[in-house]
Amino acid sequence: MPLQELPDYPWDLMAPYAERARSHVDGVVDLSIGSPVDPTPDLIREALAEATDAHAYPQTVGTPALREAIVDWFQRRRGVRGLTVENVLPTIGSKELVALLPFMLGLGEGDTVVHPRAAYPTYAIGAAIAGATALASDDPAEWPEGTKLVWLNSPGNPDGRILTVHELRAAVARARELGAYIASDECYAELGWDAPWDAERVPSILDPRVIGQDRRNVLAVYSLSKQSNLAGYRAAFVAGCRQIIERLVNVRKHAGLMLPAPLQAAMVTALGDEEHVEAQKARYRARRETLKPTLEAAGFRVDRSEGGLYLWATEGRDAWDSIGRLADRGILAGPGHFYGDFYPQHVRLSLTATDERIAAAADRLRGFGDSL
Repeated sequence: MPLQELPDYPWDLMAPYAERARSHVDGVVDLSIGSPVDPTPDLIREALAEATDAHAYPQTVGTPALREAIVDWFQRRRGVRGLTVENVLPTIGSKELVALLPFMLGLGEGDTVVHPRAAYPTYAIGAAIAGATALASDDPAEWPEGTKLVWLNSPGNPDGRILTVHELRAAVARARELGAYIASDECYAELGWDAPWDAERVPSILDPRVIGQDRRNVLAVYSLSKQSNLAGYRAAFVAGCRQIIERLVNVRKHAGLMLPAPLQAAMVTALGDEEHVEAQKARYRARRETLKPTLEAAGFRVDRSEGGLYLWATEGRDAWDSIGRLADRGILAGPGHFYGDFYPQHVRLSLTATDERIAAAADRLRGFGDSL
C-alpha cells in the first residue's frame, strides 16, 4: 500500500500566535515546544570531541561499550534486570523510532495501532505511514481485535500522566490477549514530581513487577534529550524483546539507519554519569515550582502533570482562545487540539525555558484571570 497523504505539520498553525507573542515589549516566553535550553554537560561534549576521528562506518547495533552502558543504565536507574546486549539498540532519537516502528514491524492495512487519548501526534503518524489505523484509547478493555501495536507513554506528553505498575501490567496482559506488540515511550522517566513519584522511580514496562522476565513482544523506548540536554544529538535507544530487536536491527542495517560513532561515545558517558541528571532535574523542579502556582492563581486548573516536562492546564475555554490570550501576554503554549480530539480546552506549557523566562512568564500571569 502506498504511503498515505500525511496531515500538515500542526505547529505551522502557531505562526500568527508566535508573531503576537514576539511583539511583547519584554520579548516572547516560548513554552510551546519542549526543546531543552540548558547547556549540554561538559563531560558529554568532551567525550564527543574525543571521538571525532570516526573514519569507519558506525555499528548499527551500537558499540559494545554503548550496549553495555544501556543494559547497566536500565538496571541502575530503572530497576530492570536480566537484559543483555541483544536486548538493546540505539536509535537516531526516539521520534524516528515512534514514526517507523509500525512499518518496521510489518503492520499495514486492516491493522490497528492504539495510543493514548492525550498523545504526541507521532504515534498516529506512524500508523499512517504503515497504512494502519490509529485508535486513541487509555482503556485496555476498549482495544479491539485487530490491534497489532499498543503505544503507552509514561510520563505522558502532553499530560504528564504516570502509569502505575498495576496499569502497566493490565496493558501488557490485554496486548498479549490480542497477540499485539506493546511499546512504552518512557522518555521523561527521570522527571517524577508529585507523590509518590517524588520519592519512587517511575516504573518501566520492562520492570519485573510488570512482566517478570517475559519480554516477549514488549519494548521500552528512551531518549537522552531531556535528562542530558542531548536533543541536538538525537541520542536514544529501545530495549526489550530480543526477537523484535533482531528484526529492527536487520531493517535498520538495510536502510542505513545508524547512530554516528561520536554520538555513540557521547551516550556512553551520558549514561554513566548521574550527577548531571540530578542537576537537570533540579532545574526543572525549580521552574515547575515557579510556574505551576502562578498558572493556577491565573485561573487555570492543572490536570495530571505528576511527571514529565509539561503542565497540562485548562481555564475552561477553547484552547485556541487561551493560546491567544497567553500570546497577548507574550507567552507561547501548545493547544490541546494538537494532542487528539479529547482535550479541546487544554493547553500545554513546557518547563524548557530559562529561569529568567520562566520568572517572566510567572510575572505576566499575575492578573491574567482578570483579563477578558
